[in-house]
Amino acid sequence: MGLKNKKVLITGADGFIGSHLVEALLEEGCSVKAFCYYNSFNSWGWLDSLPKNVLKEIEIFTGDIRDPNGVRTASKGTDVIFHLAALIAIPYSYHSPDSYVDTNIRGTLNILQAARDLGTERVLVTSTSEVYGTAQYVPIDEKHPRQPQSPYSATKIAADCMAESFYRAFNLPVTIVRPFNTFGPRQSARAVIPTIITQLMNGMESIRLGDTTPTRDLLYVKDTVKGFIEIAKCDTLIGEDVNIATGGEISIGDLAEKLIRMINPRARLTKDEERIRPERSEVFRLCGDISKLTKHTGWKPKYSFDEALKETIEWFTDPVNIQQYKAGIYNV
Repeated sequence: MGLKNKKVLITGADGFIGSHLVEALLEEGCSVKAFCYYNSFNSWGWLDSLPKNVLKEIEIFTGDIRDPNGVRTASKGTDVIFHLAALIAIPYSYHSPDSYVDTNIRGTLNILQAARDLGTERVLVTSTSEVYGTAQYVPIDEKHPRQPQSPYSATKIAADCMAESFYRAFNLPVTIVRPFNTFGPRQSARAVIPTIITQLMNGMESIRLGDTTPTRDLLYVKDTVKGFIEIAKCDTLIGEDVNIATGGEISIGDLAEKLIRMINPRARLTKDEERIRPERSEVFRLCGDISKLTKHTGWKPKYSFDEALKETIEWFTDPVNIQQYKAGIYNV
């Protein structure tokens, strides 16, 4: 399916990946409607940072993914829905799991119901590599067992199952898109790379982290959104779940040392007990298999890890960007 001139709805458009996807879909020639979380400040999240000439091309819809009426209203007249809206912070899910059920499960149900009733051509539901839990084998393919090791991952597994059920029960043209650990400009400080970079940029020489032994498959956001777009174009992936990853892995400790060398070699790592997850909840290894995505679309990562890190660091060097982060606190 071609995307040019298609009317697309992006939920979570005000967030990290969503804002990059908005830009990429505009470049594809799409008519973009951005679903942003309603707030009394009239903030559109990271979309506010886009140039005015780009913002003029976007239709903004403010609402709440938990509200079925608002979701249905936003979905009217759209050909393709990219559903990214979610609560994603794992530590926050430990003490507020109800909000994750409402947002991640019921929010996804609202999208699926609206798309079914309105006859939407394609729906992409965003999953996460966290549904796999600690790898039982690597690289992790889409057949890997699901392991809910946090309330967050449990709600994403449930949302994935809901999406699959709508394909099987109602023939809804849905694909479950499963990015691994995406990073890049605009990512919140609850993620490890911004956590490290912002501490270093603020002159801190004792870099506080939790467990540094887990490994992650780190994917640059521009490659992630390209994966979304290629999946949306691919008719043979309807009814499937598909990884977006690099097929590589690096430990948090090695990642931190790499960033220290690039930004401030005088800095040292310090273990912060507050940041340590419960042992059975920590995902110790993630490394994704991308053969399915490559087979169906030809997609492969474009950016090397070093290139991606350099672009990310460069973005954080802008005082306007770095001032939005509170490096001295633990962002759950």
